[in-house]
Amino acid sequence: MMIERILMRELIRWKDSPRRKPLILRGVRQCGKTWLLQHLGKHNFENTVYFNFEQTKELASFFAGAYDPRQILLNLSAYSRQQIKPQSTLLIFDEVQNCPRALNSLKYFCEQNPEYAIAAAGSLLGISLSSPEGFPVGKVDFLELTPCTFNEYLQAADPVLAEYCGTVSLAPLPEAFAIRLGNYLREYLAFGGMPAVMSVFLETHDVIETEKQLDMVLQSYEPDFSKHIPHKDIPKLFMIWQSIPVQFARENGKFIYGEVRQGARAKDLEDAMQWLQSACMVQKVNLVQVPELPLLAHVDRKFFKLYTTDVGILRKLAGLAPSVVLNNQNVFGEFKGRLAENYVLQQFRAMGITPVCYWTNPSGRAEVDFLIQNEDMVIPVEVKSGLNLAAQSMRVYRDKYSPVLALRTSMQNLRLDDRLLNLPLYLLGEMPRLIGAAREKVKAVASRG
Repeated sequence: MMIERILMRELIRWKDSPRRKPLILRGVRQCGKTWLLQHLGKHNFENTVYFNFEQTKELASFFAGAYDPRQILLNLSAYSRQQIKPQSTLLIFDEVQNCPRALNSLKYFCEQNPEYAIAAAGSLLGISLSSPEGFPVGKVDFLELTPCTFNEYLQAADPVLAEYCGTVSLAPLPEAFAIRLGNYLREYLAFGGMPAVMSVFLETHDVIETEKQLDMVLQSYEPDFSKHIPHKDIPKLFMIWQSIPVQFARENGKFIYGEVRQGARAKDLEDAMQWLQSACMVQKVNLVQVPELPLLAHVDRKFFKLYTTDVGILRKLAGLAPSVVLNNQNVFGEFKGRLAENYVLQQFRAMGITPVCYWTNPSGRAEVDFLIQNEDMVIPVEVKSGLNLAAQSMRVYRDKYSPVLALRTSMQNLRLDDRLLNLPLYLLGEMPRLIGAAREKVKAVASRG
């Protein structure tokens, strides 16, 4: 099934930019990078010439000598039996981490032949840790593709309802729409946003077949690790990966290295942790106790929470059957709201919201799930897993810091009440627009007062 990706707009802007550099499209394995680049070429260029450096090892020989872009282009054109024309051809280097010299050649294409449109893709794992030959710093454009967002899922499943969500203002939704959106959200949370998994479910609504596809996605990670990770770090990596549900099961969810392996310390596992982050498989959320701009200046890196790149993968790692999510109105109850947090962070990452931190007071008795920056202010974000909105921690935070605006995302309907925006989890993709509207309303109220 065709799933419209929001990042396509950014790719078209890249294509049309007069300052275009070779592009590196990064993201977790199986999130749809290859498909998206080929779709870009099909609909926005006269022709596309595609090379896969994992499947076709002999391509590396074209980059073995001096970095001469003209000669490289001649060789690639002759090999593919296709003309590679400036501006009108999209040249795709896929799985480029398997040929570090091809990756490094992008620097020379940028300097000597910027008229050629070149897009490279591959796991960030291999790209970020390429050979000593060097990385083309400053000579490439970067974009990141994440798993599909809930908005992208809704657009594929119910485009009319998705269009309606793009028009809502700061007023409660009709109950009929809220119920339908809640049902779609449960489907998304059960299987996540990996395009191949979503497509199977949208086409068949067969839970068993969709679960098989999710298994295949998870299994595809193992060969990538074995190719790029030092053998000694592989067991550590899988111990960290498999420990995530255990870490979440504790009350505060803070990552503890000793939960990965008894007696383990940060220095024992930090290399494997970095591999997971470089592969976009996990995301760290660091502690901040002073919520001031810029947040990164106040981060305490010793304390963090670790989330997976995709909520469906987290559900699978936790050993929850999809029926637990699909058939339960209190969808997050069994996993203490951590699925909800992972879902929210996944949508934040897709929206390019960075940095994302969390807050606790010095005693550790009050905790706000996330802090984000919005223009000139820090917004506390509380994630509630259902309809119960009791929130002592948010009250503690608001009493202490008096933020201009606070955000609570839950299954309750949309409303703005005393500078607290309650944003339904299924409307999270509309957050930038609705936060803007809420800021204007708060400002208007303040000016009248």
